[in-house]
Amino acid sequence: MSREDLERYENEHELALFKEYRDVLALFTYVVETDRRFYLANHVDVQVQSTGTEVFFEVTLADAWVWDIYRSSRFVKRVRVITFKDVNVEEIAKSELMPS
Repeated sequence: MSREDLERYENEHELALFKEYRDVLALFTYVVETDRRFYLANHVDVQVQSTGTEVFFEVTLADAWVWDIYRSSRFVKRVRVITFKDVNVEEIAKSELMPS
């Protein structure tokens, strides 16, 4: 497989993923961004943990969708994420979902 073939493959899958995201967005309440992944979820719990001088975030999501082109199933019932970087959680404004 050439580099161009690989790029085309990834671009096609990224576009398909974006279309899926657009289709499922209205099903969720929160957008969650970590240093490694992007999620949609209906329940989010973020706990700040520390072990001495280390601080990390334990994020628990329920009824979630994962932005990942390599997953065969992006819908997950429950997921636990540990990250040492900030976590961004935003509530989706339902008015933003309505077409203009």
